[in-house]
Amino acid sequence: RFLLSGHSGECPFFTEINMNRALQFSASPYTAFMHETKVKLSNDLELHVEVGGNPAHPPLLLIMGLGAQMLFWPDFFCKSLIDQGFYVIRFDNRDIGLSSKIRNKGKRLNTLKLMGRFALGLENQGAPYTLYDMAEDVALLIEAMHLDRVHVVGASMGGMIAQILSAKYPEKVEKLVLMFTSNNQPLLPPPFPKQLFSLIGKPKSTDEDGIINHSLRLFEIIGSPGYVNQVEAIQTARKLYQRSYHPAGVLQQFLAILCTGSLLQLDKQITQPTLVVHGSKDRLLPPSHGKAVAKAIKGAKFELIDGMGHDIPPHFIPQLSHLIANHFRS
Repeated sequence: RFLLSGHSGECPFFTEINMNRALQFSASPYTAFMHETKVKLSNDLELHVEVGGNPAHPPLLLIMGLGAQMLFWPDFFCKSLIDQGFYVIRFDNRDIGLSSKIRNKGKRLNTLKLMGRFALGLENQGAPYTLYDMAEDVALLIEAMHLDRVHVVGASMGGMIAQILSAKYPEKVEKLVLMFTSNNQPLLPPPFPKQLFSLIGKPKSTDEDGIINHSLRLFEIIGSPGYVNQVEAIQTARKLYQRSYHPAGVLQQFLAILCTGSLLQLDKQITQPTLVVHGSKDRLLPPSHGKAVAKAIKGAKFELIDGMGHDIPPHFIPQLSHLIANHFRS
């Protein structure tokens, strides 16, 4: 359905034949084997997208988590899936990275109060948007890229978005992988305080070095114990900061989670073959969260990765990409 065009020295682009319009892709400034573009959605938002691999191969859409730019999907992870025969698509969610930012004109919400109600399964309201809106963004992105059905991998908050997408737009999702995520059903074990407050806490200073140090501490606290490379983590944090720094978007995405609430009833509507993957050392969303998701989705398989935390370090990528590829091919 796509033609891949381009000559040596030119930016490649994809032309959708039937619609007589083109998505123009330029080389990614970060990754040699990926190409980037802006995709305008019918809700007037714009998402920044990168693609890699052969567009004739099965499309695999990656949805990242809270406050995380698409570059949190490691290049090695993307390349390993491309090499196994998938057309890989990663993107910045609304309010983060190079995608559209949402201006909040409403009143300021009491985050701690919302967190308490959320833990008890009580309804919250007042966020600028919810995860349902973010799932609609993904559905519109699939349409805008003229894809029919896609394989989906969602991580953390991205896994919550993927659950909503699969339940509300089943015609768009072929198979599903959910990584270190939750369905936020009431009375699940809460995040460990150190991990939670490292995620939502404020840096000591807002200059570049202050943000880099804050990010490094976050990586070390929520990441896989013994597998966080400090040099690589600093390089990643600096690259992300220089690409985009928008803390208001992180807060608004957190409010979106708190005002979405439990996904338990939606999980019961998911019919796509589903694999739930969780790290045994995840202290932000303990493994019982992943187990609850797998239990709620009919026929879902659960895979516990020994030693992995709330991240995707290089050590675990061969195992993860093999599990994911096998699930999508089975």
